[in-house]
Amino acid sequence: MNARGFTLVELVTTIVVVGILAVAALPRMFDQNVFEARGFFDETKSLLRYAQKTAVAQRRTVCVALGATGVGLTIAGAANSNVCNTPLTLPNTPRGGTGLVPSVAAFQFRSVGGTDQAADVTLVIAGATGTITIDRTTGYVY
Repeated sequence: MNARGFTLVELVTTIVVVGILAVAALPRMFDQNVFEARGFFDETKSLLRYAQKTAVAQRRTVCVALGATGVGLTIAGAANSNVCNTPLTLPNTPRGGTGLVPSVAAFQFRSVGGTDQAADVTLVIAGATGTITIDRTTGYVY
């Protein structure tokens, strides 16, 4: 006689494994703070890269204002000007977040790509792993 189906031992083992995975995985799935912090980290990094690329492409100074909830970007109205008075048009509206801790409150990307700072700019976002660093001479965001 050919018996088809699962044995009781196989069923109990499967239930135990599923239970262990549920205990380990479900709390992480329902905790959105980690995902939101990582999203804010990636968004901030992208905005800074966009600002640096815009400064080089348009040969104008782009001013960056850093706050706990996000990044503000303005651009100079004319070439060779350090006065940023026009909001930088972004392709998408940033969502923002919380927990941004920058090493400076504001800085500028120059038209050659570098910043106006004497040292590299670093940003830390609470809840996200890693830091964002902006090289002072090249403006490279990593």
